[in-house]
Amino acid sequence: MKGTYRGSCHCGAVVFACDIDIPSWPPAAWSPADRYPWTYKCNCTFCTKTRYWKLFVPDAAFRLETRQDALGDYQFGTKVVHHRFCKRCGVAAFATGNLDVMGGVFHAINVSCLDDVPPADLLSLPVRYEDGRHDNRDHVPAETRHL
Repeated sequence: MKGTYRGSCHCGAVVFACDIDIPSWPPAAWSPADRYPWTYKCNCTFCTKTRYWKLFVPDAAFRLETRQDALGDYQFGTKVVHHRFCKRCGVAAFATGNLDVMGGVFHAINVSCLDDVPPADLLSLPVRYEDGRHDNRDHVPAETRHL
């Protein structure tokens, strides 16, 4: 169902909304430059340790409904992506970056933070696995069961 979905951290201090179209997934064709219709699970140490399940949305499809001062910011590696988290409860609700390959500004929503997506719809989301641990994100890691 295409619509606006709200998400939040554990304590509710961080709230956002994003426009996504769940039933249209998966699309008929996919290329690495077209990341938006998929969800991702990555084996990098950040995603593995936080159990981060990503859904990329373009900047126009994301609205932060929280004051910026409620958010902490964590960067690592090339420091291109800002991993945003709640300063009160610590939940990593989304990340923001700006990369040409992603079409400019994007947001990586933590699917687990979406509040109003029914469990049946979550089960239907297509998942692509990324080998971020070896900076080879266009390849599936050898083991994915723990992700």
